[in-house]
Amino acid sequence: MPTDTGNPLGSFLRDRRARLDPATFGFAAGRRRTPGLRREEVAQRAHISPTWYTWLEQGRGGAPSAEVLNRLASGLMLTEPEREHMFILALGHPPELRYREPESISPRLQRVLDAMPTSPAILRTATWDVVAWNRPAAALLTDYSKLPREKRNILRMMFSDQRVRAAQDDWLRVAQFVVASFRADAARAGATAEITQLVDELSLSSPEFAALWRNNDIASHGDGLKKLHHPVLGPIELEFSTFAVEGRPDLTLMVYNPSTPETTEAVRVLVASREG
Repeated sequence: MPTDTGNPLGSFLRDRRARLDPATFGFAAGRRRTPGLRREEVAQRAHISPTWYTWLEQGRGGAPSAEVLNRLASGLMLTEPEREHMFILALGHPPELRYREPESISPRLQRVLDAMPTSPAILRTATWDVVAWNRPAAALLTDYSKLPREKRNILRMMFSDQRVRAAQDDWLRVAQFVVASFRADAARAGATAEITQLVDELSLSSPEFAALWRNNDIASHGDGLKKLHHPVLGPIELEFSTFAVEGRPDLTLMVYNPSTPETTEAVRVLVASREG
């Protein structure tokens, strides 16, 4: 780990280039005094001048621009956490958010969902696409496996699926909350451009969505109480909480816990009946 407290950015850069194998990038291994890439090789990969890169390692020349840092991140093959750390060292703040389409869900994350036998749980993106769920969610909320991928969007379901609409205890209040939370999540994740198509689509198909979107309301979707009218269980209450997924800024975990022991048992029986 870097130990130069006087120039933490330079120490970090030196450490990362020392970990790279020259042969991997087509550079001759030859006889090298130190492991890893040479400074000029990093500069070549990052498309910056060798002098400028040398100054960065030596703590000279002032703070680099965000563009230079992004080039260095690419040239040094930094992971996203490493890139964020480099920005903090160089500029005192993390990089601007760059929304990326979510990758596939790891088996480990799916096992986290499946470990909750009576609590519906889903993983959703910043644009509110549901990308993973457990059996209680399929039984109590929506069986997402029966929907095409493009339909697994909470806003699309809220404004175009009559079954989802009828299940809400107070549809308008829930819809207002969802739209306001969606707006905040998408902006926070840097997904402004990605939501344009969805907003245009829903504004054309749903005057109600268009009116709510024009309100420009913002809300936090941290926790609360959700009331549903389930076709089998009847009226039920669920306490919901949301959690950020460490290392996956594109994902949010939403967990719905039954509010009473009786509801917990009813959900358990319902899930078991669907598996039988």
